[in-house]
Amino acid sequence: MNWGNRLLIAFIVFGAGMSYLVWRSMNTNYEMVEKDYYKSELRYQEVIDGSNRANALSGPVKLEQTNNGLVLQLPAEMKGQDISGSVLFYCAYDSKRDKNFELKTDSRGAQIFEKGKITPGSYTMKIGWNANGKYYYTERTITIS
Repeated sequence: MNWGNRLLIAFIVFGAGMSYLVWRSMNTNYEMVEKDYYKSELRYQEVIDGSNRANALSGPVKLEQTNNGLVLQLPAEMKGQDISGSVLFYCAYDSKRDKNFELKTDSRGAQIFEKGKITPGSYTMKIGWNANGKYYYTERTITIS
């Protein structure tokens, strides 16, 4: 094989490789973290203040996986209080797996999320709640099996 044929094969392989990379980049799904990221950024000071309040509580929010599902336990100060809020299971690599639940704790400050409602995977659990006119916020990384 002479140098001309080798050069032709090199150009063909290069062209095929570039065509594959262009095709692959055109078929890649680029999702934004949040659809309304600008509005969320403007409200981020609330998240900072809520995180500081949650960190000042007697203990952190506890998460425990059981056979029935996932048990969320708020700190002791939240027991028996009227609490409203939301729990977001945020999946960074697939927005279709994101799940948003209303926070409905019992008198002990606990809530159970049934096993079948959340797809197994890695999540950032974002918990925001109101109690006594104050907003609290915390995040936990969790892998659901």
